[in-house]
Amino acid sequence: MNKEASGKERLVEIKVFGQTYTVKTDADEEHIQAVAQYVNAKMEEVLKKTRSVSTLSVAILTALNIADDLLKEREERKAILQEVDKKSKDLVRQIEINIG
Repeated sequence: MNKEASGKERLVEIKVFGQTYTVKTDADEEHIQAVAQYVNAKMEEVLKKTRSVSTLSVAILTALNIADDLLKEREERKAILQEVDKKSKDLVRQIEINIG
């Protein structure tokens, strides 16, 4: 949770799925609130798709969904970086051919 760090640790109160939590962080409060809103939205999605009334089940399914999203984003980022690297090398070769 160090994204958007302001450099000074403090306590921030957030609300997730009706529960209030105090988070110790050096990130901007707006960032932490955005994270909490994202988690709330994901939990609401899970709640709509499942008949589970167990908060723990909803939380675990939400964590699995968020982890799945994260892993997919990492794979996509890796593929994009590989493509950028390949195109960069191709451009360097073309420049070298044209100069040489």
